[in-house]
Amino acid sequence: MDTVIVQLPEECGGSRWEGTAPRRPRLLRLGPGETADFGRGAPGSPVPVRLCDPGVSRCAGQITAAEDYWRLSNFSRSATYVVENLEGAGEHIKVAPGRLGAPVPFEFSQVVLPSQGAEARFKVFAPQHAYQDDDGSGADGGERTTMPFALDPTSKYFLVLLALCEPRLRNASTGAVPGVGDVLKRLRPLDACRDLTRSAVNYHVDYLATVKLRLRDDAAEAESDALAGGKRDELVAFALRFDLVREEHLALLPPRPRPGGGIGGAGTGTHGPGGGNGKVRA
Repeated sequence: MDTVIVQLPEECGGSRWEGTAPRRPRLLRLGPGETADFGRGAPGSPVPVRLCDPGVSRCAGQITAAEDYWRLSNFSRSATYVVENLEGAGEHIKVAPGRLGAPVPFEFSQVVLPSQGAEARFKVFAPQHAYQDDDGSGADGGERTTMPFALDPTSKYFLVLLALCEPRLRNASTGAVPGVGDVLKRLRPLDACRDLTRSAVNYHVDYLATVKLRLRDDAAEAESDALAGGKRDELVAFALRFDLVREEHLALLPPRPRPGGGIGGAGTGTHGPGGGNGKVRA
């Protein structure tokens, strides 16, 4: 199983655009125990994660995949590397020169190296973070039970999924799934989402479909880029079928504007008898 995904930097001397369409990110997948060196590389000794800046060492460091996180080794004698939490408000860790195997706890990370030009950087994802779904104390004292789909309710991708599912959580008969513009309008009042963009929403939808919920593999994804609406429909149907998002999660969204003005609560609106939304749980 791939537990770490590295989004490779742009190719040296390459263009960000190919024709009129942006290139899909190049990904390097690692399983537990697998490693990938990063740096400029040398003639006859390329590195898997190549950084073109002349201020970066030829072999600057190494990534090692673990079970549901990764480790960073800094081979430099003088430069400190920074690992930023892309989901956090400035949260980061520093990896000192010569430090080997520093554990990185973030699911969405960006490694930043000092450089002569623009900062040399690349992204690393650890999508298999496990979250306990019960008190973890089985009667037989055996292994703890973890959720098969590891979703972090504090992440932006979860908020995107929640905004997509919100209409059907409030009214199961609703047919339309929100578009990207609807998701932006719904989430931007949140402090954590004020800088959310259309491309970021699409990225989170792709990440959910191919990595977190594993609805599509990369090959199928590349063939279906134009079917973004169908992808959102699949995500909503799957998430609601397995209760990956539930009514209590709606409290994470900002209050809804009322049709006549004012702000409504973040509750679930009008329900049937007993406060439910008409769905029956077996």
